[in-house]
Amino acid sequence: MGSSGARKAAATRKHRAASRKAATTRKRRAAGRKAATTRKRRTAGGKAAAAHNTPSVVPMISYEDGIAALEWLCSAFGFRETARLTTPDGKLSHGEMEAGNGLIMLASPTPEYRSPKRHREVCEQARKWSTVPWIIDGVLVYVNDLDRHFEQARTAGATILSAIEEGPPGRRYRAEDLEGHRWFFFETDHV
Repeated sequence: MGSSGARKAAATRKHRAASRKAATTRKRRAAGRKAATTRKRRTAGGKAAAAHNTPSVVPMISYEDGIAALEWLCSAFGFRETARLTTPDGKLSHGEMEAGNGLIMLASPTPEYRSPKRHREVCEQARKWSTVPWIIDGVLVYVNDLDRHFEQARTAGATILSAIEEGPPGRRYRAEDLEGHRWFFFETDHV
């Protein structure tokens, strides 16, 4: 083979290597897109709708024990788990829950993370700002039957910050979850 043939062969090998690399990159990107859109929602006709129906704002909450949080939030607040990805050591790397037509994402970020409840145990300032029953860095959720929801949360061990309140802006109550994150529940019929 002459020098021109050797150059062509080298160029062909280089081109094939670049093509394989590009194909691998495309497969990884496609897998990432697929993973991002695996969460499906049901429409009125029963067909699955793609993730582009995701709400415009999605709270992302960290938990020391994300697996326990997923399960507790289902039993206490009636949320529905729709996704659970774990690390090799069994920690929650990504979880998703539906609350009505809303979405909540959660995870256990690092072993060093401390929940609001644990933060208050070691930080006087956090303890002081948490003495009020108001929602501090919390999430507002609309529910259909506030009385039933309140009783379910109380029975599951939620820390009730305020009993059901009447009057403007609507029937509501406040609670903390098992790690001290605060939730504000409003009844949809009265808002």
